[in-house]
Amino acid sequence: MGYEDIIFPKGSKFLVTGSAGFIGSNLVEAILNLGYEVRGLDDFSNGKKENVDEFKDNPNYEFIEGTILDPDTCDAACKDIDFILHQAAWGSVPRSIEMPLIYEEINIKGTLNMMESARKNGVKKFVYASSSSVYGDEPNLPKKEGIEGNVLSPYALTKKVNEEYGRLYSKLYGLDTYGLRYFNVFGRRQNPDGAYAAVIPKFIKLLLNDEKPTINGDGRQSRDFTYIENVIEANLKACNASSEAAGQAYNIAFGGREFLIDIYEELGKALGTDIEPNFGPERKGDIKHSNADISKAKEMLGYEPEWSFELGIKEAIDWYKENLKI
Repeated sequence: MGYEDIIFPKGSKFLVTGSAGFIGSNLVEAILNLGYEVRGLDDFSNGKKENVDEFKDNPNYEFIEGTILDPDTCDAACKDIDFILHQAAWGSVPRSIEMPLIYEEINIKGTLNMMESARKNGVKKFVYASSSSVYGDEPNLPKKEGIEGNVLSPYALTKKVNEEYGRLYSKLYGLDTYGLRYFNVFGRRQNPDGAYAAVIPKFIKLLLNDEKPTINGDGRQSRDFTYIENVIEANLKACNASSEAAGQAYNIAFGGREFLIDIYEELGKALGTDIEPNFGPERKGDIKHSNADISKAKEMLGYEPEWSFELGIKEAIDWYKENLKI
């Protein structure tokens, strides 16, 4: 259970792309705590310097400031690396609808650059972030790998293409790739600011400031909110998975289902506030309901998530109370 007992060969070295971001910085922290070497790569287009500053004095940590759009940077980052956890990407469905060309460049070309560098450098495992958005307009719940609909946004399309490249790189070149379809990850270091901020940290910050959040739609949309610790476990277990599991994508979630309006009310109670939200229009490209079947990840990766939404949200609230500059 969990990831603290996972053992890698002595001297194993990890590369985390997007290491200054929310998920990337948590991966760096977890791997360093396990005693392995980590190289981070980030260009700070989305990540924050403060997310990596705390690791700079760790002798097992090295950081490269650079972009995955530069093949030479990717080659340098992959040198002498055993395991790659590729998190570098631009997120947000609404922003991708506004900027499809940038998403094509960063999420598809950048990922392909990383896979090619991994292949050339003999990397053992290439684990990359995919997304539940690849299910598109497929209405059935829970979402199950192999039953996808039409994607609804450029962001979702980039993740679908990444999965196809992952399949090809395993089949054609023997690079063990593992796509992790994240379902609404939340937790410490997730950015609460900006027009494209994730809903949980944004709600928490606004409520702590006694401000009214806006809920897009009627609040009856549902999500499989997944605490960051489960995502760390999935990444590390994928690095330990067999080659038979390579070239495929896996749902990474807890397997629960939470309605947005219920989460808002729970946050209000936990924070001791009773602020009525505003309700805005539904966001273009959003999936209405999302809930994961995680049986494939359990069987093929040994994934056994321990952190329910209830456990995770308590930890997240405590972290934001302590760390938010209000």
